[in-house]
Amino acid sequence: MNDRIYNFSAGPATLPAPALKRVQQAVWSYEDSGIGVLEHSHRSRPISTLFEETEAALRRIARIPDDFAVLFLQGGASSQFFMVPMNLLQQDATADYLDTGSWSQKAIKEAKHFGTAHVAASSTDKNYSYIPAPEAIRYSPNPAYIHYTSNNTIFGTEWADVPAAPEGVPVICDASSDILSRPLDLSRLDLVYAGAQKNLGPAGLTLVLVRRDLAASAKRELPTMLQYRTHIEHGSRYNTPPVFALCVLREVLRWMEDRGGLAAIAEQNRTKAQLLYDYLDQSRFFRATARPDSRSRMNVCFRAPSETLESRFVKEAERAGLSGLKGHRSVGGMRASIYNAFPPAGCERLVAFMRQFVRDHSN
Repeated sequence: MNDRIYNFSAGPATLPAPALKRVQQAVWSYEDSGIGVLEHSHRSRPISTLFEETEAALRRIARIPDDFAVLFLQGGASSQFFMVPMNLLQQDATADYLDTGSWSQKAIKEAKHFGTAHVAASSTDKNYSYIPAPEAIRYSPNPAYIHYTSNNTIFGTEWADVPAAPEGVPVICDASSDILSRPLDLSRLDLVYAGAQKNLGPAGLTLVLVRRDLAASAKRELPTMLQYRTHIEHGSRYNTPPVFALCVLREVLRWMEDRGGLAAIAEQNRTKAQLLYDYLDQSRFFRATARPDSRSRMNVCFRAPSETLESRFVKEAERAGLSGLKGHRSVGGMRASIYNAFPPAGCERLVAFMRQFVRDHSN
């Protein structure tokens, strides 16, 4: 009997069923050791192997070069909002931020504690419904780095490509909600961070990919735990790490490889999102909120003719086995989050439900 429903939550989000089933066994007896993964010492040989295998799988799938360190940290992406400028921004220097939503704003706020945060471009003028065009970006004369949020969960927009930056200026990416949803071009990036709870695993694990020379050049007058070099030198085990979350990540990565890697996953994500956007674009009842050239493949945001109908839609969808469709509290409406592990059948089911809802509630 299948007691699972379709989970459109923006995070924590849907995880692959094969990965969850393997994790179940690992909780009871990890690698047939007779000890569950939650109980193993983080310095035991089985857990050392887990770290090694997870990093190796990440490097294969994302084609991470040797000059990048792979770090498994804690504190979520929100901790990276301050850890990035704490390491890389001097008090008398300026960092450039591309403001495309709430998470960008939070990163900007934290950066101001350590130096000047210059907003080089923003889409706040139209309620963050689009990604700024290249010609709209105004970088400062000598930025310490450039920071952008690749996907915006609340507003349903996504950068189609890495924004162009002045030569030699490090580019920092908050990829929390579209990490590994498509190929990752690390030749144009210097530091990438992401909370795990969208595409990688459970909350509690933060992935950081950082160029080793950038980490080595960072400020040193910092608390030990807040220096990237500390975690590089200690293999992400300076303190007790979130081993269970790492175990889930390894199983998710195995699932991704079984699915054909990032190119295949990117194509499926494109197809899933297109199915929803095609319906929304032809509907006279629902409307997508993001501009067509800026739409996210991870978070499809849409509205109905009234807030009353939106509330009814969310409640009726929940009863129909379609959970998590309520939009973020700051913007309202609806949001279908369809990360890597979300099945295409769920998108088909949502479209069918929307069609029926229109028939039931149109005047």
